[in-house]
Amino acid sequence: MASVDFVHLHVHSDYSLLDATCRIPQLVQAAREAGMPAVALTDHGNLYGAIEFYKACRAAGIKPILGYEAYLARESRFCRKGGQSGTSHMTLLVRNEEGYHNLLRLATAAYLEGFYYKPRIDKDLLREHGQGLIGTTGCLKGEVPQRILEGDIDGARQAVEALASCFEPGCFYLEIQNHGLPEEAIVREKLAGLAEEVGLPLVATNDVHYLHKEDADAHDALLCIGTGARLTDSARKRYGAPEFFFKSAEEMSSLFPHHPEALANAVRIAESCRLEIELGGNHYPFFPPPVGKSQADYLRDLCQKGLEERYGKPSEELCRRLDYELGVIEKTGFVSYFLIVWDFIDHAKQRGIPVGPGRGSAAGSLVAYALGITDIDPIRYGLVFERFLNPERISPPDIDIDFCYNRRPEVIQYVREKYGEGSVAQIITFGTLGAKMAVRDVARVLGLSYGQADRLAKMIPTDPSMTLERALRESPDLRAESDHEEDAREVLRLAQCLEGLTRQPGVHAAGVVIAPADLVQFVPLARGEQGEAVTQWSMEPLADVGLLKMDFLGLKTLTVIADTLAAIREHTGRSLKPGSIPLDDAATYELLGAGKTVGIFQLESPGMLDLCRRLKPRNIEDVIALVALYRPGPMENIPAYADRKLGKIPIEYAHPLLEPILKDTYGVMIYQEQVMQAASILAGYSLGQADLLRRAMGKKKPEEMRKHRDLFVRGCEKKNRIPEEQAERIFDTLEKFAGYGFNKAHSACYGLLAYQTAYLKAHYPVFFLSALLSNEMGDSDKVALLVAEARRMEISVLRPDVNRSEARFTVEGGGIRWGLAAIKNVGVGAAETLVQARKPKTFTSLSDLCLRTTGRALNHKLLESLIKAGACDDFDRSRAQLCSEIDQVLSSAATAARERAEGQGSLFDLALSPTRVNMDSGHPEFPTSQKLRFEKELLGVYLSGHPVEEFQSQLRPFQTAEIGALGSLADGTPVRLAGILSRVEVRTSTRDRRPFARLQMEDSTASIEAIVFPDLYASLSKGWEPGEIAILSGTISRRDQGLSIRATALHSLEETRKELIEAIALHIPLERWQPERWQEIGRILKQSPGKIAVRLLCHRTDGAALEIEPSRKFFVQVNQPLLDALERVVGNGAVELRVSSRIPARVFARRQSR
Repeated sequence: MASVDFVHLHVHSDYSLLDATCRIPQLVQAAREAGMPAVALTDHGNLYGAIEFYKACRAAGIKPILGYEAYLARESRFCRKGGQSGTSHMTLLVRNEEGYHNLLRLATAAYLEGFYYKPRIDKDLLREHGQGLIGTTGCLKGEVPQRILEGDIDGARQAVEALASCFEPGCFYLEIQNHGLPEEAIVREKLAGLAEEVGLPLVATNDVHYLHKEDADAHDALLCIGTGARLTDSARKRYGAPEFFFKSAEEMSSLFPHHPEALANAVRIAESCRLEIELGGNHYPFFPPPVGKSQADYLRDLCQKGLEERYGKPSEELCRRLDYELGVIEKTGFVSYFLIVWDFIDHAKQRGIPVGPGRGSAAGSLVAYALGITDIDPIRYGLVFERFLNPERISPPDIDIDFCYNRRPEVIQYVREKYGEGSVAQIITFGTLGAKMAVRDVARVLGLSYGQADRLAKMIPTDPSMTLERALRESPDLRAESDHEEDAREVLRLAQCLEGLTRQPGVHAAGVVIAPADLVQFVPLARGEQGEAVTQWSMEPLADVGLLKMDFLGLKTLTVIADTLAAIREHTGRSLKPGSIPLDDAATYELLGAGKTVGIFQLESPGMLDLCRRLKPRNIEDVIALVALYRPGPMENIPAYADRKLGKIPIEYAHPLLEPILKDTYGVMIYQEQVMQAASILAGYSLGQADLLRRAMGKKKPEEMRKHRDLFVRGCEKKNRIPEEQAERIFDTLEKFAGYGFNKAHSACYGLLAYQTAYLKAHYPVFFLSALLSNEMGDSDKVALLVAEARRMEISVLRPDVNRSEARFTVEGGGIRWGLAAIKNVGVGAAETLVQARKPKTFTSLSDLCLRTTGRALNHKLLESLIKAGACDDFDRSRAQLCSEIDQVLSSAATAARERAEGQGSLFDLALSPTRVNMDSGHPEFPTSQKLRFEKELLGVYLSGHPVEEFQSQLRPFQTAEIGALGSLADGTPVRLAGILSRVEVRTSTRDRRPFARLQMEDSTASIEAIVFPDLYASLSKGWEPGEIAILSGTISRRDQGLSIRATALHSLEETRKELIEAIALHIPLERWQPERWQEIGRILKQSPGKIAVRLLCHRTDGAALEIEPSRKFFVQVNQPLLDALERVVGNGAVELRVSSRIPARVFARRQSR
């Protein structure tokens, strides 16, 4: 190593969570710009960034020194007392490969054995794993500095000797620092003396937590975010000086004028550290084949057997394709990989655990299909193996598997048992400070109110990839706020410094890593929130070190399908399997074409519903295309695809050779595989080369694209005599589609699942919706949607019942019985306890229920929820009466339980009847409206009725459509709706800071969101609250692929009567009409004088009718008492309101005081 003045050995990246702002790429760049040939990474208690740091340093030509600022327990790491005061810090650096493996073990043990507030090691572990490491006494929080500051010099000396004994000779240093803190001066002086006394060297470091001095205030804000403090808090954590930055060698030299040897030792340590980590290798576990067979032979045997099961006697073409794929797999070294995946999928299927038909490009492999890893025939669907595993660009295959989400843990447990608990772990993920979160966090630590922070954050456009720099360009409101408001400007300045920093670790929802031996030989481990072992490295670093990572995904749709089929089998005796569902079922395609896609996998969004109606799928290829088309990018092809499919324009091909490739998609390029096949057929590319072309087109690198364009044009001319100009045009077309074309293999897998769910809905709707409801119990919005769909399909949804309901939704007769666990405050455990308790006989009363279940699951809140949800309606008492008895019944049942436990219970049990005591206490039943509110609160829906029904006859004249029918109307269609407001949110426009409102309106058929824009909101005569009846006028909006209403008018029922009623028509049957009734009608009309005309429609028995208009003195003001009085005279349904058909298309602003 070249001679230099200094190397930083004590450095924190943002993986020292919420305690450092150094991003690894910028940190490495800073070392390079400072002319330092090496730099260390010593994050607090973890190795999260080790591989990222190692790769960045190697790419920059700098030596990476891996390290770790350890938390050291003063006593044993197993001791759990004394809080954090019993923990000190020390610095560890990797000297060689042995030290690297020892550091992996130390970092792992700190989490798995020593975690107490922090991941801790102890001196016993250090002695066991100190070889190959360099240790130092650390910062001011080290044990030695702490003893010095306590005045315990003897204790400091003993600590130095104890720590030094843990390392090889010459591998322990006394660390001195100078950030301008008075405590550091004391420690430096005493450590210098101790160094001479015990014969150990000094080393100088700077405790780097940010890159530049001017970053100190952003770092201070970050500390406050991490500790929940505000900058103005006096007792909060602080660093005391703005000196914890990445200093130059000159700056470091000026800080240690009396200790040049300490600076030189930093360079000597760097020179002594030599570590090479093998990246890009393969550390997959070994799958043991049967005795006498190699892995390759065993894989071939399994594939041959599977091929025959799939195809009968396979053709020569199939055998050639299989042989080719196996050859590639053997050549690339992934035989064991395929056997491992086959094994756990086979185990899952043997255990009856639902497995998805495939996911991603793996469905393009005939080997995967023959092994049963996938259930999509790659030959039938024209899928390409090289899209999955390219022999011309070898990278690990990636097979992600969907399992039933309830039973996914069983598969993971099987893998643990097969390969060893220590060889399998879940994978860590890291959450970062996004733009909005950074603004909210910084605003809080600066002392801004929640409202100020929320308003500022909402000015940032919603986009997962949004940055504050981009937001300031794209949001005029945010830019204006920054320009004119000092507080906002400071928030945004600090937030920009912090956005993107790592905030917290998490556990990947599906990722599992499997090693050939104990994982700690390859990767450090930590603990997840549930106590599970997780890797300290995320997906990419794990792939870099060559470990096998798999995605074990839980897919709810598989559970729904399995539950549906089980219910069909139980109730009908028919045994149906997903693979036996016919793919040419007319009823299924009719359901899809009608847009009845609620609950259908991948096809249930409003946009997909519209697309299904528009494209009218008629075969499985159409369904697969739907899944691929409805995504950003491919959506541009929808008009061309639809017009060609529906015969509006002719199907054309850029070259006749493209017809076999594009025929199924009506000449429109949708899939990535089509790009590959076109390059192969037209220009003579191998499919491996064609995959490289596809990747290059996706990345759009100009130099690479020029090279491929030349190859393609020359290939077209050479193979098919295609003129250069035509070949150029075809290449342009391919390039355009390759950028956003979808993977057909994945689309085929999910298209098949979509079709299967549609088939079950078309033929077994009760079983299907019941299964869906059971699997969506935790999502009240989804439950409400599915209940509305059941009602639309005329399937009755029966109230919960403690004597008939199971824990989950079940099929009962031709309807669906509500599950007890789907009642708020009940839960699965209590529901199953109730179901178990009633098995000997049904409950006869509330006291009987409590007596048989007390002590296990019942409490006041749970019983109240059961009663108010209607689950106890069969106890022959009103819901209000039952609620009044809860405390007495619980008390009596608890007493009975104690008596039983003491052997005195039999007589008491017989006597127990608290309900009799209160039989005549006379609690009136809850009003209907209150009962319905309770149902809505506890079930998420109105079940026994709907609040709108009470007003239905009054509202119906003003409605032009029910909400449930709006899905069939075009964008911009004017409508007038009547219903109840279930949600009212008043917000402030970011553009002009004027208030507007988002409403949720529902009637007995469905619900819909409406936007009340500022002009209309300003003109409203009143403020609105949830639970109020309203009449809403507006236009259908289908923006953002959703369905909503752009409101143009919002009125109460009384206002609507004044605004919209043009006349009242009274239908009078002249037969049997008594003359005195004319006088009664006149009297009633005169009691409500107004401006609304009255018409008398006199009907004769022969069907003829005469319309009479009384004089203006009989004109009325319409109100409910008037209408009720008229109905009593002329009969129910004989009073007709003639209402204006005009619906305002836009808001005519007229501000009113509210």
